[in-house]
Amino acid sequence: MNAPLMFGARAYAQVGLESGVNSASPHRLIVMLYAGAIEAIRRARLCMESGQVEMKGDAIGKALRIVNEGLALALDKKQGGELAERLLGLYDYIGQELVLANVKNDATKLDECLDLLENLKSAWEEIGNPQTPLNVSSTPL
Repeated sequence: MNAPLMFGARAYAQVGLESGVNSASPHRLIVMLYAGAIEAIRRARLCMESGQVEMKGDAIGKALRIVNEGLALALDKKQGGELAERLLGLYDYIGQELVLANVKNDATKLDECLDLLENLKSAWEEIGNPQTPLNVSSTPL
């Protein structure tokens, strides 16, 4: 397994979101990272709605670590080329929006990040499903 994925796996394990990281394939690790970030943002939204400021900040911090230290660092810019660069830009955007959501207590920013990550996760799940033929013209990425 390459170093960025190992680092991403460690970041994922450190935030305590799910077990099984050590035995997961690189593809499965990415799906797990998306799932962890999504769960953290959902938790942040609930905490925001209930006025639990510290817990909201903790949840957003977990999502940020997964996006920045897991997903972004796992990108292989040499092999991924333009797609990897676009994903990196999207991860940067998500990170900025998460920070703004925290500072401004803005649930709409959390919702936008959640939608983006859910779409990316769905795309990765489709790519990894051997029963689903890969049709480049309909690939959500």
